[in-house]
Amino acid sequence: MSLITTKDLSLGYDNYAIAENINFTVNAGDYLCIVGENGSGKTTLMKTLLHLKEPAAGTIEMGDGLKSNEIGYLPQQTIVQKDFPASVREIVISGCQSRMGLRPFYNKEEKKLANRSMERMGISDLAGRCYRELSGGQQQRVLLARAMCATQKILLLDEPTSGLDPVVTVEMYDLIKELNDDGITIIMVSHDIEAAINYASHILHIGDEVFFGTKYDYLNSKVGRLFLSRQEVI
Repeated sequence: MSLITTKDLSLGYDNYAIAENINFTVNAGDYLCIVGENGSGKTTLMKTLLHLKEPAAGTIEMGDGLKSNEIGYLPQQTIVQKDFPASVREIVISGCQSRMGLRPFYNKEEKKLANRSMERMGISDLAGRCYRELSGGQQQRVLLARAMCATQKILLLDEPTSGLDPVVTVEMYDLIKELNDDGITIIMVSHDIEAAINYASHILHIGDEVFFGTKYDYLNSKVGRLFLSRQEVI
């Protein structure tokens, strides 16, 4: 079942196109990695899929009853976000805000969802801790738990392992793979092409050329071979 389909999508600012003619479909259960050179528009694409930015051209279609407020999002962290003075529990449950409407308080189900998300990420013991006191890996687990409170269908992750050490990076990728194995669709921007090849079911490459297909097709494509050779992965 298709969750997101783009048709002739173009990204840009002030009439300047960053990327053009992006066509891809994300089905339920897919693990899509978005790769490409720096500045190719990967983060802009994420924001466009979330309707935080209007496309320069083309369309985005949501399927299977998916609504934009049912998409979990883990953005790249800024220095200010890393120093946010709130508890882990407060940050995780804030992922439920999109479903609250005009209610001023979280209900029992939302509190239970936050607790389940923290348990799943292995951070229940950190619930009362201040977010800014945590390590980078712990903070990413908190933000992933927050994103899970927003959705049971699809997660958009923008460089989720950026700044993490190698051991914590592997742990984060394993957590994301477990979520995908449990049926949550993943769309992830990554500069780590080796991880993309290891974990993804599909690859979207944007840049001077656009490619979309399975990771096996990508490995055998001209654009894939060229990009991989530049990254010295193969």
